[in-house]
Amino acid sequence: MSAEQTSLAKKKEPAAAPGRPLLEVEGLTKHFPVMGGFPFKRQVGAVQAVDDVSFTVAEGESLGLVGESGCGKSTTGRLVTRLYEPTAGSIKYLGQDITHASRKELAPIRSEIQMIFQDPYSSLNPRHTVGTIITNPMEINGINPPGGREARVKELLEIVGLNPEHYNRFPHEFSGGQRQRIGVARALALNPKLIIADEPVSALDVSIQAQVVNLLQNLQRELGIAFVFIAHDLSIVRHFSQRVAVMYLGKVVEIADRDSLYERPRHPYTHALLSAAPDADPDNAAAERIRLTGDVPSPLNPPSGCRFRTRCWKAQEKCATEEPVLLQLSGSADGHLTACHFPEDGDAKPATAAKVTDTVPEPRETED
Repeated sequence: MSAEQTSLAKKKEPAAAPGRPLLEVEGLTKHFPVMGGFPFKRQVGAVQAVDDVSFTVAEGESLGLVGESGCGKSTTGRLVTRLYEPTAGSIKYLGQDITHASRKELAPIRSEIQMIFQDPYSSLNPRHTVGTIITNPMEINGINPPGGREARVKELLEIVGLNPEHYNRFPHEFSGGQRQRIGVARALALNPKLIIADEPVSALDVSIQAQVVNLLQNLQRELGIAFVFIAHDLSIVRHFSQRVAVMYLGKVVEIADRDSLYERPRHPYTHALLSAAPDADPDNAAAERIRLTGDVPSPLNPPSGCRFRTRCWKAQEKCATEEPVLLQLSGSADGHLTACHFPEDGDAKPATAAKVTDTVPEPRETED
């Protein structure tokens, strides 16, 4: 066992009861007001960033949250951590409703819900040393670990693969991957039960991405931490997450066990995302891609009914008049929920989609 694994094992807590819900999100909604008018400003609209999102995360589980840019993934993460105030819906942590909890009411559980931010360059205060950055959460929460805070910080640096002697260095003296590890160490300082990882590797090189993802997996396995893992890269999400939720224009359109979703996607949007992801298997080099046409609609004025219908090859009149409900379809695995009136069968290729054969590399029109 390595020194890192030994250090983690010392802090391993008793295993949680299997299936016990840690986080329960129901109907979560966030609309940002748009102000206009002269000389007196008034609300003239609202950006529907997140609209009626529901999911659960069990203790020790990892839930991947994927979708195109602007679909509401990061906003959802900030709502869960109460960095944003929800417009509607409910957030329960270990059965306690924290949707509109006051600052005083949130104080006891702040240490149990932490966040790893996307940009390792802007999320660390350049005027503070690494030791100060990681010590601050302990000072704010009045935590005095055995051996002192400095010893705890040096231990955390070692856990995330950094030299404890870097305690007095400043953020500008580290690479991007090292800075992200500092962000991980800061999130671990309070021994959290839930970490919201907002695209923690998107700003890093591929080789560094693998190191950070493996580090997070080791932490989850050894410490029993639950994750909401927000990312664009479908291959990383598949590697890290046990369940995956797919978002489009503020809504969850499909949620399922990792293997079920990747092997049998039921929503056309999920199918399009997976077809656009690179495949390392040379036998699949000539696989057909689904090329979506048009742009993502504005969250200021989303389409009626199904929000994906303006880009969907299966859209019919019903899609414009009736919003699909997230439910389990016949033939789907338990817990595989899809919001679509005309779902894919998963294994078959769509018959009427605009497709292109990948005989030569082409730029992807659909973000993954």
